Amino acid sequence: MTKNELIAAVAESASLTKAQAGAAVDATFDIIAKTLKAGDDVKLVGFGAFSVSQRAAREGRDPRTGKPVKIAASKAPKFSAGKGLKDAVNG
Repeated sequence: MTKNELIAAVAESASLTKAQAGAAVDATFDIIAKTLKAGDDVKLVGFGAFSVSQRAAREGRDPRTGKPVKIAASKAPKFSAGKGLKDAVNG
């Protein structure tokens, strides 16, 4: 499902116009991103949790040359599915 398909599904399900549904979807994604950037987690009971994972600096290898390359420490978004979502997918 693409973002446009998601917006259309939300519009139909919630009896909204596509513009209103698009604004709601965009606002949801923006709020999740801002919350993660601030270092907080987003927990949606029954659906899952968004968090930020810390990746330590490490040494890797350039696949073309085989030479060692330093990889800087970074942060990565992480999603853990909740029981409700797991049950919906498996049931």
